[in-house]
Amino acid sequence: MTATPATRALSQAKVAFRVLEYDYVAGQDRIGLHAAAAIGVDPARVLKTLMVEVDGKPACAVIPSDRTLSMKRVASAFGGKAAQMMAPDKAERLTGFHTGGISPFGQKRRVPTAFEAGALAVPEIVVNGGQRGVMVALAPQDALAAAAATARPLCAD
Repeated sequence: MTATPATRALSQAKVAFRVLEYDYVAGQDRIGLHAAAAIGVDPARVLKTLMVEVDGKPACAVIPSDRTLSMKRVASAFGGKAAQMMAPDKAERLTGFHTGGISPFGQKRRVPTAFEAGALAVPEIVVNGGQRGVMVALAPQDALAAAAATARPLCAD
């Protein structure tokens, strides 16, 4: 098994998870959809980790790979007025992960985190495991607990 800061954080939290690895292809436009196809899981259950800024403060939004963020909902979820995507280089410095491998677990600096509420009504979700080509499958409630996250509506309709 590939050990990453994310998998170590899940192990330390005593959360049950499975590691799913696939061949990461650099330059993909929609990494989450590529990962879903590569591991054979419904894209609605493969969640992507997006780093955002709400009123200038960092936050982490985790949504299905086949959906898009609503910046209005993101701002509301984190108690702010305005939200925008974080620049990739800033996201990498803040999390300690490379884009395409950012996980909500084991980030270098913990930030407020929210998962799309509508994505959690399944027995198992798949989230980035902290390295390009490494995913972790786990129960939604375990993911929320391990990331100290809340469940909020984050996606555009």
